[in-house]
Amino acid sequence: MSIKPAHAALIPLLAITVLLGACQKQEENQQQGPGSEDQGPPKVGVVTLKAEHFVLTTELPGRTAAYRIAEVRPQVNGIIEKRLFEEGAEVKAGQQLYQIDDDVYQATLKSAQASALASRSLADRYGILVKERAVSQQEFDEARASSLQAQAALDQAQINVRYTKVLAPIAGRIGRSAFTEGALVSNGQAQELATIQQLDPIYVDVTQPARDMLNLRRDLEAGRLESGGENAAKVTLTLEDGSVYPLDGKLEFSEVSVDSSTGSVTLRAVFPNPDEMLLPGMFVHAKLVEGAKSNAILAPQQGITRTPRGTATALVVNAENKVEKREVETERTVGNRWLINSGLNDGDRLITEGLQFVKPGAEVSVAPATNVSEQPKPGSSDSGDKASSPAQEG
Repeated sequence: MSIKPAHAALIPLLAITVLLGACQKQEENQQQGPGSEDQGPPKVGVVTLKAEHFVLTTELPGRTAAYRIAEVRPQVNGIIEKRLFEEGAEVKAGQQLYQIDDDVYQATLKSAQASALASRSLADRYGILVKERAVSQQEFDEARASSLQAQAALDQAQINVRYTKVLAPIAGRIGRSAFTEGALVSNGQAQELATIQQLDPIYVDVTQPARDMLNLRRDLEAGRLESGGENAAKVTLTLEDGSVYPLDGKLEFSEVSVDSSTGSVTLRAVFPNPDEMLLPGMFVHAKLVEGAKSNAILAPQQGITRTPRGTATALVVNAENKVEKREVETERTVGNRWLINSGLNDGDRLITEGLQFVKPGAEVSVAPATNVSEQPKPGSSDSGDKASSPAQEG
């Protein structure tokens, strides 16, 4: 099918008309871009920063451990006659747990008592005779030495008889018995008879990177961080199912050396456990109160951006309603905010809305930001992990 010459002449004309209309529309859009008014400066949403008291906390994973552990072992040889406890029950310190056959030890005790009595009588008699020179001093000394040896043998026999009653060394919950009645046990055997664990109170062992501890100590020495006072060692606990343990603990111990394989130190907290809700080996999350900052600056994450090199920056509106660019140092996330170490101050108007339409030095009109949710209360429990990479930024 052939195209008429008149129609062919109209095609370039229509294309030029459409192109001119598109260019004109694009130019109008550039002059009246998003975030700006018809004739005035671009409009941005700002959040006015306020210094506030903020409690520094760190959440660390850990495991529970028994406050005390005692392995019950036999100290004499013999056959177990009785087991005198229920497995899994609470036992008291000094409570008898097992009875080992003591017939041989009772006979040895009676023999030792007879020998001790005879030796003591001979030594007493020689003590009188040596004064009258009826016996020599050497004979008296030998008799007295024999008496002391007999007394030592008697003491040993009494100890062995006492050891046939296997007693609980500590109070706590006893586990299963590894031996039953009729089993032969011996002093120094590798296998314990049973294990007792004290569960109230109970330990929670957590690990923390040595780097974080160094930063904390440096902030304390420089005065940037205040002591947490009575709550400086306070620890709260979250169980594996997400529930919060109702009782607070306290930080009690930390390792004096760094684990070379992980670069971390061990922190130990102790918690009351009257109902024995916590059992050894449970996985938990401990939240440690490290200290407090009296004039902390918490900035919404929407107002903090990063350069390709990873430097955190922020745009603020100065007193002349002009945009300023600041380099900031972030420490950690706190809910939907960053904890700022430097770069932003109390009263700064941080731009969180309309960032893509302004640049440093531009004059803007400001309005309260609508893209920032309600901020958490200062020092609340939503404080998160320390900032470590740009990927954490929301």
